Amino acid sequence: MEIEGELKTALKERKVQFEMFFTLPDFSDISLRDYQETMQRPFFSLSKRKRIKPIDYTSPDKSVSVHVSPNPAYGMATIWDADIMIYLASHLNELRERGANDLSPVIRLQPGDLLKRICWGTSGRAYERLVNALDRLQATTIKTNIRASAKSRETTFSWIDSYTHLVDERTQRSLGMEITLSKWFFDGVMDKRNVLSISPLYFEITSGLGKWLYRASRKHAGGNGADGFTIGFETLHQKSGSESLYPVFKRKLLDLARANDLPDISLEVIDGDGARPKMKMVMRRHLGERARTRRQAALPSPALPTDDGADQDMVDPRLALGMISSLSRELRVGADAPPRRPIRTAPQRRSDPAGRTTASRMLDAEIYSAIRADFPGWDYDELMRRFDAFLGANPSELPRNYSKRFYGFVKEHHRRNKYRL
Repeated sequence: MEIEGELKTALKERKVQFEMFFTLPDFSDISLRDYQETMQRPFFSLSKRKRIKPIDYTSPDKSVSVHVSPNPAYGMATIWDADIMIYLASHLNELRERGANDLSPVIRLQPGDLLKRICWGTSGRAYERLVNALDRLQATTIKTNIRASAKSRETTFSWIDSYTHLVDERTQRSLGMEITLSKWFFDGVMDKRNVLSISPLYFEITSGLGKWLYRASRKHAGGNGADGFTIGFETLHQKSGSESLYPVFKRKLLDLARANDLPDISLEVIDGDGARPKMKMVMRRHLGERARTRRQAALPSPALPTDDGADQDMVDPRLALGMISSLSRELRVGADAPPRRPIRTAPQRRSDPAGRTTASRMLDAEIYSAIRADFPGWDYDELMRRFDAFLGANPSELPRNYSKRFYGFVKEHHRRNKYRL
């Protein structure tokens, strides 16, 4: 009887754990926020190789110090491991935005939500990578005077204090995870002024230096408008904590600037052949606004109808781009704005004598058919209007193949809203 009672108790506890983790709200699609005090300093290794050498950074004015000590067994937490901290900061911010009470450093989540949002995949190998990253985040020790109080000169902490991974004993599938954040990180993220929005495309950056440079650029250039922010290569080298020698670091920076494909950020090298080259960082949205202003000022007035037999449906391409740009206001919505209502199928618009809709006329026939088959039930003309508005607001995103890019746009909309049809 005693054994039977213990078994019932264990099963009951197991059921409670199972229900607790499987009834968690979906956080796989939360808006991304980064903790800005870690974005421009050398808190992470920029290499996937195991780093044992500590980072010891002091700002030129001696006001900021950061010392990062790796664990001999696990090495130092990497810039890829920081993807997890970005997700956890975003998770806390989302809970705060949803009005949750009694927020704590203990976060319960589904590992699959985390892995999907940071684009690591959900394979067994991805879960193994997650556990290894959590080990490094827990084992790496940081000592810094950032946010030091009058009572303490510096704080020593690890990124996370602990984590617990619950698995099904029979199938070994994950049932959930509980991660306890360090007080230093938790307190910083809980101050809303300390978090910055970042692009979901950040997780597609492949190089460690590229990931660090995006974060530093987002922090430095984010509030400086079209003037951006200019900083010397040598200073970037010091702030990154890179193990590369300066000549190698400089070459990598030049390569990143030459490619200029970081999301959100436009890079420009100043005095690249000189002794002290500098990097200018500007948010692309400001470049687009400046370019649109110049372009709209240069646009001619629309031609009046003529009777010389010309096709009056033809529009000057520059005017068309201006018309697309005029739609961009609807797309310029903050990350905290309420979601749009899902788009339902609308009656077919008689937009030409054959009764074809705008989407059917504009898109390649094969791709239009694929969209209708793969993502049924949407008003494709309305989606195309929003897509055009996005392109108007982001000239740097103009696609090589409009139809294929629109297919991806509809696919993403369908993924986000298919259960709301």
